[in-house]
Amino acid sequence: MKTTTRSLALLHVAVMLFGLSAVLGRFTALPAVLVAGGRVLCSSALLLGLCLATRTRLALATRRDLALAMGAGAVLAVHWTAFFQSVQMASVAVGTLTYATFPLFVTFLEPLVYREPLRPAAVGRAVLLLAGVLITVPAFSLQNRATAGVVWGMVSSLAYGVLTLCNRRLSRQYPARLVCLYEQGTAAVLLLPAFFLVPAVYTPRDLGAVAAIGFVCTALAHTLYVAAQKGVSAQTAGLVSGMETVYGILYALLLLGEAPTPRELAGGALILGVAAWSTVRAEN
Repeated sequence: MKTTTRSLALLHVAVMLFGLSAVLGRFTALPAVLVAGGRVLCSSALLLGLCLATRTRLALATRRDLALAMGAGAVLAVHWTAFFQSVQMASVAVGTLTYATFPLFVTFLEPLVYREPLRPAAVGRAVLLLAGVLITVPAFSLQNRATAGVVWGMVSSLAYGVLTLCNRRLSRQYPARLVCLYEQGTAAVLLLPAFFLVPAVYTPRDLGAVAAIGFVCTALAHTLYVAAQKGVSAQTAGLVSGMETVYGILYALLLLGEAPTPRELAGGALILGVAAWSTVRAEN
């Protein structure tokens, strides 16, 4: 009982830290690509230190696995850049809610990649997720910043869906920290040129926010999340993970004074409801 309670507490702390990253991304004045680049630079450096400290074997078994891990890292770079772009163009609510729709893309990509049957129930849930996104769209014009934010959020969601499928294969063979190191290290290398090409003024506030996203909201949060999963069921972990959006919206309200619109609340309720229902169904 104590182990479960401790694991549940760690799980909530991890998800709360994940949710904080969106608010910090909006708090900083740096362009989204630099926020994403700083995030992976910090987290991959910490992960490398962790792998070396635990004497984790760094080499992957095959060139195919190496190519897959590096490809996943490229997708991760797109995911986080698009995510922060969505948050900065629209709101924390839009960025986190659209990101939460990644099962929509997994539903249709997974049967293609792993040659599994397309389940009607999964298609139904995907349609509901899409409906939730459409509810949040204020106007069908990219001139509207909120609508543009939704589009960027869906790009982030698609990238995360692809990343999920890559990790499904890699996580069967390698420790999570090693997979994350390759993916985040690759993303860091790909995003590094942005620091020389994208003009920006680096203030202590911006650097502090990016460091917090990388070290606290990514590396530390991921470590706590993995540790917590040892003492709770997959269903519990999935349901609590769905709280990331809720925590992000609450942080935005308390720290930025950014309240979600009625459209965002309605669409978000549908998106999070479908996500929670999918998690429960997966365990039954």
